[in-house]
Amino acid sequence: MRALLVVNPAATTTSARTRDVLIHALASDLKLEVAATEYRGHARDLGRRAADSDDIELVVALGGDGTVNEVVNGLLHNGPSHDLPKLAVVPGGSTNVFARGLGLPNDAVEATGAVLDALRTGSERSIGLGLVSGTPGTTDEAVPARWFTFCAGLGFDAGVVGRVEGHRAEGKRSTHSLYVRQVVRQFLGDPHRRRGAITLERPGKDAVGGLVVAIVSNTSPWTYLGNRPVYASPLASFDTALDLLALSKLSPSSVTRYASQLLSSSGRGPRGKHVVSLHDAPEFTLRSREPLPFQVDGDHLGLRSNATFTGVRRALRVIV
Repeated sequence: MRALLVVNPAATTTSARTRDVLIHALASDLKLEVAATEYRGHARDLGRRAADSDDIELVVALGGDGTVNEVVNGLLHNGPSHDLPKLAVVPGGSTNVFARGLGLPNDAVEATGAVLDALRTGSERSIGLGLVSGTPGTTDEAVPARWFTFCAGLGFDAGVVGRVEGHRAEGKRSTHSLYVRQVVRQFLGDPHRRRGAITLERPGKDAVGGLVVAIVSNTSPWTYLGNRPVYASPLASFDTALDLLALSKLSPSSVTRYASQLLSSSGRGPRGKHVVSLHDAPEFTLRSREPLPFQVDGDHLGLRSNATFTGVRRALRVIV
């Protein structure tokens, strides 16, 4: 099988020596071409080249969730098709939500072994993905639609992601404590936490306004704090459409309660009178009366004033 390995050399949890070992292991079973990413969006360009090729049957993404998201968007640049190369993932980032959602080990070496075993036995699955389109917060011009593998968010959580990314750009590592500190700072500085600016719209349903945060999930857990899973929408699955968790109020007491529910091993997720949730929703739109932070698969994409989400079933074949 001819395969393209897309390697992020800046992946936070793999060294150059480890990557060399993984490349050697994959090359023993595959006709392997290796490409290292050199700029933001390079993995997307490589995925697109693979999708347009006549002979690449598999793309392996070695990196974090951002690398995987770019590869997926490249592969699906013309939409889903059974003729597209399959995707395999070797986790190399700090959280690796998508790989762990597929049931892969969080260790890159063990995950490589699991991928090779799956290739030898022909084990794969078709998974659903999310697609989001809309307009940025500064103009009315639409931006290109973006695929996401496990989550997207508008409002509070995207603001936290943006803060974390800012600190990482300054050379700080993405740690549990860094994330928690940014949650606190976002809470203290969020002008909408008592009266939300987001409105949820669904075909044939009444609009729901006054939302502070909206988290769209394509799998569960939504993310991790270290090795601890965070359950926003416990029923979310790669086999269904999209789930939504939205909150209409964030007070000090409610934040403490929601945090406990998000981290609870019961996996029930947040609940209460200020909680709005959807399960297996094929399409909905989030609108804001002013531009708010927006994130996709943990990648901060600036400000958005509206975003329409579509759940696309069986969008991509994945080796697991």
